[in-house]
Amino acid sequence: MTSTQPVFGPRLRELRTAQGLSLSELARRLYYSKGHVSRIEVGAQQPSAEFARRCDAELDTDGALSAMIASSRPEPVPEPDHDDDEDGVWIMAMTPNGGSSFIPLRRRDVLVGGAVMLAGLGTTAALARPPVENADSYLSHHRLLFDAARGLGQVAPPGMVLPLLAGQAQALRILAKDTRGRDAGSVATLSVRTAEFAGWMAQEAGDADVAAWWIDRAVRVATEAGDDHAATYALVRRALVTLYQGDAAATIGFARRAQSAARTPPRILGLAAQREAQGHALAGDHEECMRALERANRHLLAARAEQSDDPVIGTSHVPDPVSVVTGWCLYDLGRPKEAAEVLDREIQQIPVTAVRAHVRFGVRQALAHAAAGDVDHACALAQSMIGQVATIGSATILTDVRRLANTLRRWYGNNAVRALGPAFAAALHPGA
Repeated sequence: MTSTQPVFGPRLRELRTAQGLSLSELARRLYYSKGHVSRIEVGAQQPSAEFARRCDAELDTDGALSAMIASSRPEPVPEPDHDDDEDGVWIMAMTPNGGSSFIPLRRRDVLVGGAVMLAGLGTTAALARPPVENADSYLSHHRLLFDAARGLGQVAPPGMVLPLLAGQAQALRILAKDTRGRDAGSVATLSVRTAEFAGWMAQEAGDADVAAWWIDRAVRVATEAGDDHAATYALVRRALVTLYQGDAAATIGFARRAQSAARTPPRILGLAAQREAQGHALAGDHEECMRALERANRHLLAARAEQSDDPVIGTSHVPDPVSVVTGWCLYDLGRPKEAAEVLDREIQQIPVTAVRAHVRFGVRQALAHAAAGDVDHACALAQSMIGQVATIGSATILTDVRRLANTLRRWYGNNAVRALGPAFAAALHPGA
């Protein structure tokens, strides 16, 4: 029990009675059992961060209850269900004598950069260094590969995408050594984007340390090329890591540092403001969250007016990221009914080919409906995509799947909830 726990219950009771609400009425509005709320009020049970945010929203307390527990118990990122020594892949490598062979790499080795490890087998020596005049041709092929990797990342587990990105990162590193002039900047930009996306895939695979390794690599490549903006975007990426760790203060801090950097492009400013909004939502601060979302929308609209052939920074599969993130934030702010209304509308705009994005926001949509008491609809939404959860293998999505399973468990007597039990077990414990 945390040191804030004895204070939370009495404070909740004090706020409830001050507004003339009975225990039964508050429980009904929150869609929690009367017994659950009672145990929290007397200090017999710890409140979850979600419970505190729901109470803040219902009692209009401006995040006061969330603040009592947020600093002492951040929501953990679930540990990935894998063994680094057993979950590996085989990669074909060129040997120094010009032949080829297959070598095994442990899963973590692939995440960090299996292709870089292959240098010891003569891979780098075997790859011809392209002449400067052909750099543009090489770059166009690499851009196609990068776009294909992004597309694959929407439908496949990150473990299938990361080896491709690791190989491309090494190839771009070689290409950059002999590229000069106007092509050098384009090679560096694509190299940075590749490392950034590898970092996201590593986070999707459930390894925050490896994600940080790739983020740092992106910054190093960009710094060598004189690109100051990559370090700023790295702050946005780090804010995403802390967001999934449930650390509101760190998320807000990283996002604000990104927005304070000099000459930051509007795209990065918009993504940083969007991440800041999610941090405020975790902290239960509705007013600051909405302000940050307004800034995000303004910056991203300005970014759309700019023309660029470079790969898009951040998501490229969600047409209106601010709108779907608004729905995301409303859920975290304890306003599930409003969140469901926004997500019901916005998810329809996401292309059906963007499976990972659909499932990510779809699970959040189901969560919102479940928290708002629309259990049957939440179950129908969950049933439509639970099979895809295992296919795309996202550790971050599993965070919300666990939350959804726990939320629906409050209605264990509902037939639709019971029917989903095996599907949740399969998604959360593959191979068990």
